[in-house]
Amino acid sequence: MIKRMVIMLLATGAVFGGLYKFQTFKAGIIQTVMAGMANPPQTVSTAAAALSDWQTEIEAVGTLKAVNGADLALQVPGIVEQRSFESGDMVKEGQVLLKLSAEDDIAKLAALQATADNYAISLKRAQDQQKVSAVSQATVDSDSANLKNARALVEQQQAIVDQKTLRAPFSGRLGIRNVDLGQYLTAGTTIVTLQELDRLYVDVFLPQQNLSQIKVGQDVTTTVDAYPGKTFPGKITAINAKVDPTSRNVQVRATMDNPDGLLLPGMFGRVKIAIGASQQFITLPQTAIVYNPYGDSVFIVDHNDQNGEKNGVARQSFVKTGATRGDNVAIVDGIKQGEQVVIAGQIKLRNGTPVMIDNSHVPAAQNAPEIKDQ
Repeated sequence: MIKRMVIMLLATGAVFGGLYKFQTFKAGIIQTVMAGMANPPQTVSTAAAALSDWQTEIEAVGTLKAVNGADLALQVPGIVEQRSFESGDMVKEGQVLLKLSAEDDIAKLAALQATADNYAISLKRAQDQQKVSAVSQATVDSDSANLKNARALVEQQQAIVDQKTLRAPFSGRLGIRNVDLGQYLTAGTTIVTLQELDRLYVDVFLPQQNLSQIKVGQDVTTTVDAYPGKTFPGKITAINAKVDPTSRNVQVRATMDNPDGLLLPGMFGRVKIAIGASQQFITLPQTAIVYNPYGDSVFIVDHNDQNGEKNGVARQSFVKTGATRGDNVAIVDGIKQGEQVVIAGQIKLRNGTPVMIDNSHVPAAQNAPEIKDQ
């Protein structure tokens, strides 16, 4: 009986001892696994902090205007008798573009010219007769006044005839014509637009605080959506003499060459005005910056011999950012040249997090990125 009791107690102790050891082993495994999961390596992408030339610029939206541009019209009414142009023609200054019917006015001009010629003959005869005292001075003065009046009427009528002929006021390219032969035009009806395209103005409006940074002669560059990647250089040629009291903006005008005629008046352009001297700043993609209310920061990857170049440990560093340019941002303080900075995946990081670097799918950061629909 005692022997059976001893065997039962030993068996029970062995069972409980086994359970205890199993629970202890399980707890150790769980603790080890949890310790490994507490700070697992995170995959990130990095970029080296490098110095680059940085030109501070003022960016604004501008409107292109022709140096000479006008919607051509006549100041007198009439019927179109002759049209000497087609839409899109290049014309020279003084070239005849259109004539209105002017038979009556030309006939009246001829009559007035005949009257003036008659007064000229009468004045010449009176002057000859005065030399022999055949007529008085009053007769000569009267004939002279009549001649002056007749010639003034001729000039007036000639002006009326000239007003029925449209000439190009300057050289340039015509737009789309708005009239046809035989059409009756009222005074002021737009016939066609004429634009000189060799040079163009670009007008921008800048806040008044930028007045101290701009001056006549400063370089500007303009880009338009019609020609992605192409820049058009120019210079500031005028600054308005007053600030708009409503918006507190000042109008600035730059002039740029347009030899190929690519740009047209009325186009929208993005204008950059270079201010100050070129400087060197450490630049990073804007995706590297973690923006917070208490300060902007980045994660720097520290390497050691054991980890190698593809692995490292993340270290948070607060930075002071400057101006942005396209995808990049200037770093004023907080980063040293050559440090590896995390540009993707930093949302998973904190100080001391081990990282694995994978830069196989990192898009290039551009100063002037082009928007593409893919």
